[in-house]
Amino acid sequence: MSDAATPPDRPVDSLSYEEARDELVAIVARLEAGSATLEDSLGLWERGEALAARCQSLLDGAYARIAAKDAGEDDADAGVVGIVPEEGEDER
Repeated sequence: MSDAATPPDRPVDSLSYEEARDELVAIVARLEAGSATLEDSLGLWERGEALAARCQSLLDGAYARIAAKDAGEDDADAGVVGIVPEEGEDER
């Protein structure tokens, strides 16, 4: 991730999942390196928390969409079982 692609002052709510994840990975790397001042570390930590929450929110939304689609498909398949006669049954 380049800093130009996702400037740290860009609102977290405007980031895609991939942008938020990439920036979070970069923040973790900076914090693990230990080169930031205490004040900078606190700012990075706060930004990282917001990015993690954004990622989780987007993942929760994706999960809900998949679950809703799965539930809709179950309803669409209702009644299909038993339409095709099994071997040896009369085909009236």
